[in-house]
Amino acid sequence: MANFKGHALPGSFFLLVGLWWSVKFPFKYCHQKLKSSHVNHNHPRLEIIEAVIRTVFPIIGILAEQFVPDGPHLHLYTDNHWVKLMNWQHSTMYLFFAASGITDILTYLPLGMDRLVMALAVFIEGLLFYFHVQNRPPLDQHIHSLLLFPLFGGTACLFLEVILRDNIVLELFRTTLTVLQGTWFWQIGFVLFPPFGKPEWDQKDHGNIMFITMCFCWHCLGALCVVFFNYALVHCLMKRMKRPSGGEVIGIQKLKPGHTYHTPLLNTSDEE
Repeated sequence: MANFKGHALPGSFFLLVGLWWSVKFPFKYCHQKLKSSHVNHNHPRLEIIEAVIRTVFPIIGILAEQFVPDGPHLHLYTDNHWVKLMNWQHSTMYLFFAASGITDILTYLPLGMDRLVMALAVFIEGLLFYFHVQNRPPLDQHIHSLLLFPLFGGTACLFLEVILRDNIVLELFRTTLTVLQGTWFWQIGFVLFPPFGKPEWDQKDHGNIMFITMCFCWHCLGALCVVFFNYALVHCLMKRMKRPSGGEVIGIQKLKPGHTYHTPLLNTSDEE
């Protein structure tokens, strides 16, 4: 992760997951109102596909951290010193997210176990990042510490989802924090490892720290707007699909055996 790509890749993963959730959860919520059996039948299949993706990507991350040319290659301690502990920390973070994906695949586990393991994975990520930036320049420490807010907020949200399962408010809040985490990883990459030959930021300038704090607030608002926009888009689409088509059907009522009359669609005149 000690480069721009190392922050852009996990940022892209969290951003894609967050965008997917921002469509999936509103779609599921609207269909529960419609009580569509077709969607209920396909929903478990989509959950399994998502779980497989959330398992494969962290495994790829572990392999990348371990087997890059200067990686530890699964050596933790040798010649009386630790080997690439930064890579090992990142591998540990990916390991817990892989465990979360595997838990989602194992459908026979008790209900709520998937949310519990996912909460643990997000908490472990926050714990690792809390001790990740010791003895670094002030801006580096500050920009990483801001990442703790969506991480520990997401942990609390997921713990609540263990009890309050399928709560649309909690699901959208978790989605917003996931999108925020993805965009903030990209922001960290741009600040600490500027691409395209741009000048580096002054790591000790207090003005930069103040700006980054404001920038984090803008990311929060942007993530919230993305989730609200996708929710409104899905809601309008589902409402339009629900709208009945065709005109009214003329009813036939029986007065007595052998006598019927047709109910008119319009009254063209009023009786006096």
